[in-house]
Amino acid sequence: MDSILSADLGEAIPSNTEHAISVSLPTWRSNVGYEENENWVVSKMRSGYPRFFIHPEIVALEHSISKIYGTNEERCMLFPSGAVAAACKDFIASRSQSPGNNIQPLGHSIRIVHLTSSPSMPCGTHPQADLWVVFLPELLYSTAREFWQHTGEGVSSRRAVFIHKILKSGHLSVTKQPSSPTTEINPLHRGPSRYSKHSGGNAIAGSNPGIKPGSSSLEGISTNDFVEMRYGRNLEADAVQQAKFAIKQRISGSMVLGAGPGAGTSAQSRVQKICPEDVFLFPTGMSAIYNTHRLLRSLLGPSMMVEFGFPYLDTLKVLEKFGDGCLFLGNGNDSDLDELERVIEDGGKISALFCEFPSNPLLRSPNLKRLRTLAAKHHFVIVVDETIGNFVNVDVLPYADILVSSLTKVFSGDSNVMGGSCVINPTMPFYEEISLLAAKMFADNYWGEDAIFMERNSRDFASRVLRINENAEALADLFLKWPKIIKRVYYPKHDDSRGYYDDCRCTEGGYGGLLSITFHSPELAIQFYDTIKTAKGPSLGTNFTLTSPYALLAHYKELNWIAQYGVESHLIRISVGLEEKTTLLYMFEKALSDVVSFVNST
Repeated sequence: MDSILSADLGEAIPSNTEHAISVSLPTWRSNVGYEENENWVVSKMRSGYPRFFIHPEIVALEHSISKIYGTNEERCMLFPSGAVAAACKDFIASRSQSPGNNIQPLGHSIRIVHLTSSPSMPCGTHPQADLWVVFLPELLYSTAREFWQHTGEGVSSRRAVFIHKILKSGHLSVTKQPSSPTTEINPLHRGPSRYSKHSGGNAIAGSNPGIKPGSSSLEGISTNDFVEMRYGRNLEADAVQQAKFAIKQRISGSMVLGAGPGAGTSAQSRVQKICPEDVFLFPTGMSAIYNTHRLLRSLLGPSMMVEFGFPYLDTLKVLEKFGDGCLFLGNGNDSDLDELERVIEDGGKISALFCEFPSNPLLRSPNLKRLRTLAAKHHFVIVVDETIGNFVNVDVLPYADILVSSLTKVFSGDSNVMGGSCVINPTMPFYEEISLLAAKMFADNYWGEDAIFMERNSRDFASRVLRINENAEALADLFLKWPKIIKRVYYPKHDDSRGYYDDCRCTEGGYGGLLSITFHSPELAIQFYDTIKTAKGPSLGTNFTLTSPYALLAHYKELNWIAQYGVESHLIRISVGLEEKTTLLYMFEKALSDVVSFVNST
């Protein structure tokens, strides 16, 4: 914990973690410097959130590949499949239409190279070791970076390390006939129905499948170093597939806690609804959202989709930049529901609606009951991102056709691996069509070593969530006691939409580990951020408390726009961790006291 709190500017969070997914931005000024691309900040960045900051291991692989296969006029980006590389090329073409820019020459200026391991590669190589490289002119690189950020479809840093070793050993070469990506069609090996958590109680029946001790055992893994040593050179296909299946079974098994007061389903009926085959895994949470959007466009044809409520920024970007039109109802309240109903009644064709439960960063919960009634009447699909609420706390299955989630967050907790999931609800009208098309369209691009880390990290997922719930609720209650400096506390328990959240809250579930606060002036927010002694950087759902000036980092160039939807520029988001409750409360109370002292001295 101490190493996290003492992280210097640009240091990975957690520190000394090669594949960390956060980075220390310890002062308000450093966050502004990062957004302004100021050298005193960016030159010190040794890590960052992977969709926004390309990991040094990926950059090193890009440089090595460019030296061998590129030209001086080109840059490159690395992708896990030919389909993703082609989608990147198509995106660049679609975004590059401007006066004087001819699309035909543009197509010839972008080329895709498929690299694959040679037949002489030693045994044990993971079958996903192939790599697709998009070479493009420098002037198009920023557009390619948009694709990388919005879709979450780029290669992972662990994949880059593995492939770089193959390249250096001379076992990676160009394929003359690039093969098409394939979907996961082979049945996975089913492990035992459950195994005990290594961290104690609060287990969920049926939610902890594991790998039997013996060959390819994962149960004994307890440190990052052991995993890196065990799987860093030869990724065993059987262990990878078992890890992926365990994750799927854990997700489907998490839906056993029991439904909320208004959901009308029992724990027993829930476990009968979802099976591991209804769960699809992706390299990132945004990849799950992007591919779900892509699937629905293919299934339902050209039509408008809806983003209901103020969402995480890249979800809206996907709907706007990759779709056929997006109706954005950014408040996500009953008035927006009235507007949605009016649009539909006036002849507007809606194919799908995306929402978060609750939303990030305002922690508002949409009226899923009314949305479901509207969807049933007008035949559109509802996609719910329950990352913030999470499988343990909320049951949105009675209302959602598809659930998407960022496993990177609290499901993993350790802040050292990315992942995403998509769950197709078998009780909904579109299930057969969606599941059949998903089996054809969803390629397994989840890098094996990442899956092994995710499986290990998530074994105590349920018990961690319950502890984090308790800490976060106590912290929200503490903030409410400081009205002279804190303007508003955003937390599902204290929001006007609490009734909608409670409709879906599981019997043992709480209100989650994320909350946001605003202050009566920007100066107070800055003073609080610079004073608080937690880890400070992007991401959420970490096992340690992580504080972030969220609006600044996510919407720096559109602060006036987000203000229309109630997101203040100096909003501070807090992802609550597993610290001892009294220690956590003391830490924040001390920071608030320091802010008061600052006010009294000025």
